[in-house]
Formats: sequence, C-alpha cells, structure tokens
Amino acid sequence: MKTIPTRISARTTLWAAAGVATLGFLIALEFAARHYGEPGPITQQAREVVFAPDSGPLLYAGLALTMVVLTWRQRFVAAGVAIGVDLVLWPVRWAVGADMNFGNGALWVVLGCAVVAVTRRTGRERALLLKGVGLGLLLVAGHKTGDTWLLITSETRPSVLDPYLATADHALGDPSWLVGRLVEATSPVGGGILHVVYGQLPLAAALVGLYQLRHVALERRFPSHHLVRTFLVIGLLGPVVYMIFPVVGPVYAYGAEGGQWAVANLWPDTLPSIGAPHAVPFDEITPRNCMPSLHTAWATTLFVHSRKGSRPMRYAGAFWLVATLTATLGFGYHYGVDLVAGVVFALTVEAGMRAFARGWDRSAVRLVAHGATVFTVLLVSYRLLAEEMAAYPWVAGPLLLLATASVVFGYLRTTRAWEPEPEPARQPEPPRPAEPQPELV
Repeated sequence: MKTIPTRISARTTLWAAAGVATLGFLIALEFAARHYGEPGPITQQAREVVFAPDSGPLLYAGLALTMVVLTWRQRFVAAGVAIGVDLVLWPVRWAVGADMNFGNGALWVVLGCAVVAVTRRTGRERALLLKGVGLGLLLVAGHKTGDTWLLITSETRPSVLDPYLATADHALGDPSWLVGRLVEATSPVGGGILHVVYGQLPLAAALVGLYQLRHVALERRFPSHHLVRTFLVIGLLGPVVYMIFPVVGPVYAYGAEGGQWAVANLWPDTLPSIGAPHAVPFDEITPRNCMPSLHTAWATTLFVHSRKGSRPMRYAGAFWLVATLTATLGFGYHYGVDLVAGVVFALTVEAGMRAFARGWDRSAVRLVAHGATVFTVLLVSYRLLAEEMAAYPWVAGPLLLLATASVVFGYLRTTRAWEPEPEPARQPEPPRPAEPQPELV
C-alpha cells in the first residue's frame, strides 16, 4: 500500500505554536485572577455567551474581523443572525430584569463559524476560517486580558513611582497639567468628544484592520502583516512594563481621584514641587497602567497603518492620534514622559512585527535593537535621573525629543527601504514609419 507523505509547512506550525502559546497564556492569567478572587479572561469571555456583555460594539468588531474570510452572501447571513439573536434576547432581559446590553449574537455567530470550520471545512478553507475566528476572538480576548493584567498590577504592586515621573515631566513642561486645564476649559463638549475617541480606540483599530483585510475573501489568504497583529502584541507586551514601572497617573497620584492615597491634591491647577522623588504607597484597586502609555502606542500604530489608506482614512488616523494624545494628558491618565515612551514602544513593536512578516535581516535587527535601547534608556533615566532632568529642563527636554525622533527617523528610513520598488512605467512605442504609397502611372 502506497502512503502519501504529508508536509506541514513552517507557517502552519507557527500558527499552531502561536495558538498553543496564547491558550497557555490565557490559562495562566485565569489562574492568577482566580488567586485574587476575580474571574479571569476565559471566564469573562464564556460568561458573555449568555449574560449581558461588557462591550457590544467590541463583540461586533470581532465578528466583523471574522467575516473578512466569508463571501458577501455569507456575511449578510452572519450579520442577520447576530442581530436577530440580540433582538430576541433584548426583551427577554427586560422581562426578567437582567442587565441590558447587546453583542451576544455576534459572539454566537463567531463560535458558530468555528463549529462550521471544524465540521464542514477541510484543508486550506478550514485553516482560513479558523484564522478568521481566532482573529475575532483575540480582539475581544485582548480586552479581557488587559482587565486581568490591570487587576494583577494593583494587587502585586503596593507602591507606585509617580513622583519620579512627575519630577522628570518638568523637562517637558508638565504637559499633563497644561492640557488638563485646557480640557477643563472646553468641557463638556471637548471632554465629551475626547472620551468617545479614547474609549473607542479598539473599534477604530478594527475599522482600519477591516480595510487592510478587505481582499481576504477574494484572495483566500491573509496579508503577511496588518494592524490587528501589532495591536494585539502591544497589548500583550505592554503590561509587562507595568509590573516593572508601576504608575497610576497624575489624576490619581496628584488629583482628587486618588482620595486619601494621593500625594497631594494639585492636578491640574498647581504644579508639583521639585524634590527628591520616592516610591509612595497606593490602594489595591487603581491599576498601575501608565508606563508606557499603551493608548499612545495603539494610536501611533493606527496612524502608521492608516497612511496607506484612502484620504478620509489618513485624516481619521491623524485625528485619532492627536485626540488620543490630548485625552491621555487632558484627563490626567498619563504624564508627558509616558507618551514619549509609548511612541518609542509602538514603533519598536511595529518594526519587529514587520520584520517577522518579511524576514529578519541586518537592517531589521538594527532598527529593533535601536528602539529597544532607547526605550530602556528612557525607563532608566526616569527612574535614576529624574531630579537632574527637572533641574536642567532645557537639556533633558530636547534630549528626550531627539531620542524619540531618532527612532521615528530610523523607522521611516528602514521601512521605506523595505518597500518594493515600483515597476518602471512602460514607454510608449515609437510610431511606425508610414508605408510608401505606390506611384500612380
């Protein structure tokens, strides 16, 4: 009997390894959350199959990412089933007095696509549909994972390092205090708009991702690199830095939101005095999620990926970046030095993901190493040189901006060199000489 050898491609093996690693990571976070008496990301995700979800728009964004692998007819059927399920569940919840929200239908359809992939698809079609399901579920699971990480940071880091960042922030002119006063002056209109932009950043990322993945159903394959991959990796790596550099933000450490734990009630009206910084104890509820600013990192990658979109998308990407930076400072969630670190962090991760997709070479290693070095130097400077940075702002401030600009310039120069050269325009053929006419006799 003749046997046909099966060949497992390296890409398939990589997808399988990534799936196993992601599942193991989620299980570890589930156990960690259970240790502190809270449900983990897996429990929260499973709960939303029946109970009211935390974020309906996020679940429908996950469904939209899953539907990029479907035909237009299948998309209409999937969307119709999801909306129909939510319309049926809405009066049932109202009748029994349960929490009111939507999104269960979207999750049901995504899980249904997984069942169809396993039972009704084979080969490449099964793998493609499962990738679409995984992408949609990862978008939602990333949000749940972030909530668990925030819980872990507040439980395991009793002291915060806000005085170090507040001192180092003098080198940038204390932008959080300045923008905070501007946002207060333009509220409620300005603050309301910024709250919407800040809160719906994952939805904006999903829209840009949908634009990048619009040809998947036709080509039957995913592009080698897209925004959603970088978005998820940033959310995976960023909380690790939270554990190393726990910070709660000026609105908590120096504002009324911090209550009795605040160093002083100064933000945003009075600048903190310059002194010897030290770690301060804080409550076990407020997340230590400031260093680096992941909202800044996500908005930066959103801006980068929107550059190759349509003109409205490029304008929207620029608006989302500016509005997110304004919100992070204006609401007192971050210091200016957080944003600097967030930009460097985002471009370093984005460079690594691009290099992973196209293949590593010397330029890729040099770019990622430069970004990682600058990011590390920033963290060390904030921790060990905060007093010196505040004492010499005209030196430290430009140096911070120059270090960030070096990463931005290196990223632009390297990634442009990676772009394929455009094919030369075809030259028009020269006109043929006219054929001689026979002479008339």
